[in-house]
Amino acid sequence: MSDLKALCDRIRQTSFQIHTFLGHGHLEKVYENALVHRLRKVGLKVEQQQPIKVFDEDGTLIGDYLADLVVEGILIVELKAAKSLAPEHEAQVLGYLKASRFEHGLMINFGSPKFEIRKFIWNAN
Repeated sequence: MSDLKALCDRIRQTSFQIHTFLGHGHLEKVYENALVHRLRKVGLKVEQQQPIKVFDEDGTLIGDYLADLVVEGILIVELKAAKSLAPEHEAQVLGYLKASRFEHGLMINFGSPKFEIRKFIWNAN
């Protein structure tokens, strides 16, 4: 699926269906496994706990972190099972995008009674 908007819509719809079915209160890993399973069922390429290289401003490799999900090689998906999203969660995703040089990310919170999803774009230009 090459259209980023359609990809984000598919992930949003699938995540909402999972939230509706499972409700809130499970561990983050349960939601991660459910989302991976359902996205792969519809033919999307999903990497789970994918190592992402982190670069300094001059391009020097300085380490890596594990992204919860990387979908279709272009979208980082960070999952939470928290009562609510906090500014530090947003800072985490933006930091991941900046340091890894990915441009697009989603943050999905399954832990709240109300489904929460946010899209992030990092443009280094």
